[in-house]
Amino acid sequence: MSSRPPGWQRPASIGPAPAGAPRAHAPTRARHEGLGRGCEAAGRRQGAPMAARVKREPRSPQPWPGCPTAAPRGAAGWARVKREPAEEVAIKQEPDEPEEGEYGRFDPEDRRSRHCPYLDTINKSVLDFDFEKLCSISLSHINVYACLVCGKYFQGRGLKSHAYIHSVQFSHHVFLNLHTLKFYCLPDNYEIIDSSLEDITYVLKPTFTHQHISNLDRQAKLSRAYDGTTYLPGIVGLNNIKANDYANAVLQALSNVPPLRNYFLEEENYKHIRRPPGDIMFLLVQRFGELMRKLWNPRNFKAHVSPHEMLQAVVLCSKKNFQITKQGDGVDFLSWFLNALHSALGGTKKKKKTIVTEVFQGSMRIFTKKLPHPDLPADEKEQLLQNDEYQEKMVESTFMYLTLDLPTAPLYKDEKEQLIIPQVPLFNILAKFNGIMEKEYKTYKENFLKRFQLTKLPPYLIFCIKRFTKNNFFVEKNPTIVNFPITNVDLREYLSEEVQAVHKNTVYDLIANIVHDGKPTEGAYRIHVLHHGTGKWYELQDLQVTDILPQMITLSEAYIQIWKRRDGQEEKPQQGT
Repeated sequence: MSSRPPGWQRPASIGPAPAGAPRAHAPTRARHEGLGRGCEAAGRRQGAPMAARVKREPRSPQPWPGCPTAAPRGAAGWARVKREPAEEVAIKQEPDEPEEGEYGRFDPEDRRSRHCPYLDTINKSVLDFDFEKLCSISLSHINVYACLVCGKYFQGRGLKSHAYIHSVQFSHHVFLNLHTLKFYCLPDNYEIIDSSLEDITYVLKPTFTHQHISNLDRQAKLSRAYDGTTYLPGIVGLNNIKANDYANAVLQALSNVPPLRNYFLEEENYKHIRRPPGDIMFLLVQRFGELMRKLWNPRNFKAHVSPHEMLQAVVLCSKKNFQITKQGDGVDFLSWFLNALHSALGGTKKKKKTIVTEVFQGSMRIFTKKLPHPDLPADEKEQLLQNDEYQEKMVESTFMYLTLDLPTAPLYKDEKEQLIIPQVPLFNILAKFNGIMEKEYKTYKENFLKRFQLTKLPPYLIFCIKRFTKNNFFVEKNPTIVNFPITNVDLREYLSEEVQAVHKNTVYDLIANIVHDGKPTEGAYRIHVLHHGTGKWYELQDLQVTDILPQMITLSEAYIQIWKRRDGQEEKPQQGT
């Protein structure tokens, strides 16, 4: 039944009622309906769906919510009507669930965070954080999560994201954000807080304290991987993706140079270096630091490391001059890598120094004398030699490594139809830098005589033995064996008298030896490294790690060597020396 009095009519507007109409109900009804229409209009302008739920609140002098104007006069005694969005009403009807808006917001005090029932589904044996952090479906590097059940990478955490769909489809619930190092449970979308997961974050991002770094060269303790294999931190195999063994050997050698290693083990040393916007060379520094920390991590899940991210940065920064799928030259890669690191760390050619130049850079004097053309008459040669152009000139130059020339290999076989592999002592090929020996260098139009004299010896000296000769048709390899001692190589005789007075310590010990086996274009690289904590030598070839006697090192075709200068302290005796 209708509660309207007999004869009541809807007024056209709020105002005085027409003559003859009851005055008791018309103003009150119009006022009530006008208020309702104003609230509905405000709700439509805000775009929120309206629900049937109403909330009665005491009258307040403040403007009514949802209405652009204040309450009309004469509304005393009437209850204010508050309409709420349907989503909030639906959520408040379930008090057992935490209040959530759109998917992705969660209560940080969720009781499930510390009692996740899916932690036993984590499979640490499939976790591999060495590869590039890209979603396996979208190939995006933004907001990437690792599934801790299958080890795959997926993007996002919200509804319809690849990680969410994967969790629903395969019932894999535990994920790790590779950028924030936080754990989440999907599709429930709450953060997991558990101390038992710290070993996973440490494998993803190892950290080293000052005390740990200072004790690395004094520790001889074996570490045990998750699969049960034992390994020495720092003596870890690198995966050969296809043809990157030349880069693996160089990276292994540099990782065993203590000052360079210690610098990159602590990210704060280079984290705040300013680089120009869009500079990609600093990526090389970041990836090299990550590789150093993985190689020296005592809590690895496996006894080998993949240099995939490091080599991806090499391919990008070198503009594909060095690739993963194509064999390269170890000396060329070493030269480019050291100079690229120096430049990326903010160093310059002359003034500003970096850790690279402090460790490896030395200096020498180069004496150059131009020679007249050999086809000229003798009297004309004598006349040209009197000119200033043909006088000996001296320049000061720096170096990162010294190139040692081998004598030419024999062309003929012996009486048993076998090629003779010659041998040469290391000191014979070092005579190039005594400041006396002259060697002729030819260009396409000029000839020069050059001699070299060392003026500064770096703390770590790199020798590159020139085994390959290139021309327009082929590459030829010199198989000459270099006889060298493992320790006590004194370079004092290669310095001038005034330089000898400055350099008190000129004795060097070998710490790394890179070997090239096989043909020039089809050969393989391996490396011998000294573990300072145990004093033992190890041979590494990709994933294979074996111990080796020092006497066997001198029988190999050495290509690159790194020598450490003694600083007047008694060295720890090495095995077999």
